Amino acid sequence: MRIILICATPGCRFTNPSDAVVARYYQELLNFCWRGLRNREAALDLVQESYVRVLGVQDSSAPGAPAVREPRALLYHTARNLMIDQHRRAVLRQHDALDALPEAAHPAAPPHLQPEQALENSQDWQACVAAIDALPPRCRDAFVLHLFEELPHAQIAARMGISVSMVEKHIARGMLSCQAQLLQLHSLREAT
Repeated sequence: MRIILICATPGCRFTNPSDAVVARYYQELLNFCWRGLRNREAALDLVQESYVRVLGVQDSSAPGAPAVREPRALLYHTARNLMIDQHRRAVLRQHDALDALPEAAHPAAPPHLQPEQALENSQDWQACVAAIDALPPRCRDAFVLHLFEELPHAQIAARMGISVSMVEKHIARGMLSCQAQLLQLHSLREAT
């Protein structure tokens, strides 16, 4: 990649003729960008980015490919598209400070991130863990292999040296134990 230096001073020479043609529009393009942005630094950045893109297209074109016939038009088109992109980004970033809004106008977090819901989820999880811990060891092992390691029943049976029917019974017992624990917890919540 080539570093682009735009010389606006008299006597500045370019080694590539197409660079000289493109550089000749520098001040004109800068004025165009300044009128659109009303910010000199932003206009300078935009012009520089336009030149980087246009000269990058010229450099990356295949040997023997036709040269850009209208470099001025390509520069203006590129600069205009960059201004549009910059304006879109600015619109997306425009928002009121959250501290300036009244409490009632603050956006609500999704339900699963609400403190009450997070507490309930944590309690549900702890209840299920307690139910699993209370299972007999072989039942717990089969249930954990099915639920957390997602092994099929046949593979669990082979690993544990039991029948597939027994694995199904262990899994059903684990599910019923978790459901009973959750029902008990939910009925306690509703009572309070």
